[in-house]
Amino acid sequence: MRIAGIFIGVIAGLFSIGLWIILVFFNPYTVASPGKAAVNTFMMLVIPACLAIVASIMNKKYFLLIAFIWSLPISLYLALTPGIFALFIAPCIAYLICFLLMLFPKNNAAD
Repeated sequence: MRIAGIFIGVIAGLFSIGLWIILVFFNPYTVASPGKAAVNTFMMLVIPACLAIVASIMNKKYFLLIAFIWSLPISLYLALTPGIFALFIAPCIAYLICFLLMLFPKNNAAD
């Protein structure tokens, strides 16, 4: 279960960072410069993604919960938008799944 949690957490974090790069630098829906929106989305999407990557590697399950709660509001907002940015909800849900996988480890002891 720990390996699955590490894999899910790292992949979800990298996926979120990749989507953020597309959102800020290659967004077909805006013609304005990134500016303030880039800073806000960086703080709400990239920092929790980095926290989730580090937390999954170091097996810090409650940091994954923090990453989930931190990125949930903007992920829900972006889930209601058209196009590729609706996929921001997937890494957020993956943070929660990773937290649950680490919270309830498989018990290998025969009882």
